[in-house]
Amino acid sequence: MTEIYSNCTLCPRNCHADRINGRDGYCRMDAGWNIASVCIHKGEEPVVGGKDGICNIFFSGCNLHCIYCQNHEISQPARLSALHATDKEEVLSEIITILSNGISSVGFVSPSHMIPGMKEIIAGIYSSGYRPVIIYNTNSYDKVEVIRGLDGIVDVYLPDFKYVSSDLAGRLSGAFNYGSIALSAIKEMYRQMGSSLITDENGKAERGMLIRHLVLPGHTDESKKVLATIAEELSTGVNISLMAQYYPMHKASETSDLNRALYKSEYDEVVSYMHELGFRNGWLQEIESNLNYLPDFSKDHPFEA
Repeated sequence: MTEIYSNCTLCPRNCHADRINGRDGYCRMDAGWNIASVCIHKGEEPVVGGKDGICNIFFSGCNLHCIYCQNHEISQPARLSALHATDKEEVLSEIITILSNGISSVGFVSPSHMIPGMKEIIAGIYSSGYRPVIIYNTNSYDKVEVIRGLDGIVDVYLPDFKYVSSDLAGRLSGAFNYGSIALSAIKEMYRQMGSSLITDENGKAERGMLIRHLVLPGHTDESKKVLATIAEELSTGVNISLMAQYYPMHKASETSDLNRALYKSEYDEVVSYMHELGFRNGWLQEIESNLNYLPDFSKDHPFEA
């Protein structure tokens, strides 16, 4: 694995951790493959997963520690599950098996701290004769220069835009500077892709960007700030996935403002504001969707009941 891991500054944490000899950085990941799951995932937006789903590669560890993370079993240092695969050829074999059965997209989930490994996997897929759509599924706590280096490698960016307020980002995700970092990263994605989301004859994304925002209970004002920022700093023509799937997981039950599901009235309020701003492309969720996205990473297929 690349020597960059010996003094890691891949993400905005700039830990300078020697990941080759340990797990001392914020993400607590060493220089191995750190893959928690390789699976067919049918829970993405229709334009991303289509009817057959996407081959998603879930990395262990994360450079954010969100107290409500639905993937906390694999993302949080105190909860990290056993790694799914530690050998590159094993990983590639699983991916190729899925692609050979008709899946046409490969998504990398929480890849910000694993960019060199992600690039090696992509090169291995190409060497095997496959050219799937490559999707970068990120929390957006990314360095601009890292995103710039993915130009021509990533086909579809799938970034979160969680908050713009520093106090909320610090309290809920451990990153007071999240808003400015995420906006800069998403602006670079927008520079590469523009507003259009190009799809194939089956309606699946082939190139572009889709920004995700999860509406949190009790924080509709923050959602409005995020949408207003996107409208002002990018365009109301970008594709937005406004998510209602919040469920109080991990440490959220210990936090009074997050210890409940989202009210339909809260979600409808944010949807109305999104329309007021003039957004015209994207996807909404049913309020009942909060029970449909609860993975169990002890299983080979974590999102299947």
